[in-house]
Amino acid sequence: MTQKPSFALAADHAGYQLKEYLKDWLIAQGHEVEDFGTYSDERCDYPDFAHPMADSVENGEHVFGLSVCGSGNGINITVNKHPGIRAAYCWNEEIATLAREHNDANVCSLPARFLSEELAVAILKAFIAADFEGGRHQERVDKIPL
Repeated sequence: MTQKPSFALAADHAGYQLKEYLKDWLIAQGHEVEDFGTYSDERCDYPDFAHPMADSVENGEHVFGLSVCGSGNGINITVNKHPGIRAAYCWNEEIATLAREHNDANVCSLPARFLSEELAVAILKAFIAADFEGGRHQERVDKIPL
């Protein structure tokens, strides 16, 4: 049995419930998970949790990151400030697949206010299942500055 990729998680108050749901799903699937917060739906600022999560992916402590906020935008912008992070804003399965296949995305960013739990799981499944294709896509990824 091959080892499943590990995940670092981060969310703000708007993404808290979806993060918790997806954390439970990931654990049930056999993934190692580290939760960088938030730990409640009390108002908070996503960068406080996004930066430590991104650091852990950047440093190789985890294979993938999962970032969740209300719109998905703020937390996605924040983690993409880190060299070595290629966070993709994913709102459907096809985008998640292409983010991995074409962009070698290592963080999946989700808009909690716009996804059902079922769709969020389907997006995460697609993200996990896809592999980077390399080739012409590698040439493009190599042009992204660190």
